[in-house]
Amino acid sequence: MIFSTTKHEILVGAADKRLESIDDHTVNLVVTSPPYPMIEMWDEIMANQNPTIVNAQAVGNGSLSFELMHRELDKIWAQVERVLAPGGFACINIGDATRTINEHFSLYNNHSRIVSTFVKLGFTNMPNIIWRKQTNAPNKFMGSGMLPAGAYVTLEHEWILIFRKGGKRVFKTEEEKALRRESAFFWEERNIWFSDLWDLKGTKQKIENQESRNRSAAYPFELPYRLINMYSVKGDIVLDPFLGTGTTTLAAITSERNSIGIEIDSSFVQIVDENVNNAAPAQLNRYIQNRVEQHKIFLHNRSNDAKKNEIKHFNPHLNLPVMTSQETGIKVSYLRDVKKTKEGFEASYTETSKNEHLSFKRRSISNQELINF
Repeated sequence: MIFSTTKHEILVGAADKRLESIDDHTVNLVVTSPPYPMIEMWDEIMANQNPTIVNAQAVGNGSLSFELMHRELDKIWAQVERVLAPGGFACINIGDATRTINEHFSLYNNHSRIVSTFVKLGFTNMPNIIWRKQTNAPNKFMGSGMLPAGAYVTLEHEWILIFRKGGKRVFKTEEEKALRRESAFFWEERNIWFSDLWDLKGTKQKIENQESRNRSAAYPFELPYRLINMYSVKGDIVLDPFLGTGTTTLAAITSERNSIGIEIDSSFVQIVDENVNNAAPAQLNRYIQNRVEQHKIFLHNRSNDAKKNEIKHFNPHLNLPVMTSQETGIKVSYLRDVKKTKEGFEASYTETSKNEHLSFKRRSISNQELINF
C-alpha cells in the first residue's frame, strides 16, 4: 500500500534565471554547495556569467576577481531569500580558497563573504558547522618546507553555514504538528548532528566525462541527509540551486521530502538519473533501515551500562524504547518506488509496521558502506 508520495523537479540552466520560476515563500529549506570563488576549477563557469572576472585575473587583481565572483553568487542568494518561506533555513557548504596571483599568495575567505551577504538580506546567521574533510595527504603545510617564516598551513575543513529567514517556524495546524512529530530524530542522532564539528569523508566522483568531473565537487550523502532531517519536516520542499550530481535530490527522496534541483550543466542530468536509478529504492532503503538499526545498537549498549538511567519512553510505531517523549511520534517510511517523470522523479513510500522493524537483523552498517556517490 502506498503511504505517501514526493516529487523531485530538475531544472537546467543558470540558477539566477531558473529560480525566477519558483513562487515566493514556497521553499522550506535550501541545501547547496555553490562553485567556490577563487578555486581554479570553477574559473570558467564563473567567467561565463561575468567576463570581467577574466580581466581582473589577467591584470593580477585577485581581490577584484574574488569580489566579482561573489557578486554573481549574490544574485542567487537574493533569489533564495525570495523563495524561502518565513522560518525556513538555508544551509550553504563552502570552502575558503588559497591562491597565488602575480606571485602573491593569499587566503580568500569565501565563507565570511557569504555570511555578510546573507546578513544584509535579513537572515539570522545561526551557529555554523565546520566540516573536517578527512585527508590522506602526508603534508600539513605548504610553502618553504622546513624553513621558518615561509610556510603556510593547508585548509582541511569546509564550512556549512546555517541561516534562518525570520523567526522560528510556526506549526499551527494539527496536521503540521503531527508531521513535525513524525519527522523527529533520535536523541543520539541529535547529539551527533548538532555538534559544530562534522568529521565526514569526501565522496568519490563517478563521472565519465572529464570536463564535467573537473567542475564537480560533490559532498557526501550524509551531509545533506543530516541537514534535511535537522531543518525540515516530511513533505517540505528542499531546494538546491547548484545540484551537480544530485546528492541533495537523493537525500530528499530518502527523507520523504519534495525537492527542486537546478543545474547549469545539462550533461549532469544524465548523471543525476543514473545516481537515482542505481540507488533507489534498495540502497536508499538500507540507509533508512540503518537509522533504526543504529538506534537498536544504542539501546543495547545503554542497557548494558549500569551507570545509565532507565529509558522511560516508548515509540509504538517502531516498537522500541526512546530517550525522550519527543521521539515517541517518529515514523519511518521506506521507498516503494522511484519513477522518472517529465519534470524529474516521483517517489512513493510505504510505512513499515512495528513487526517488520523487529524482523531486521541487528548489525552495524557504516554510512560510507551504504552510500558512496
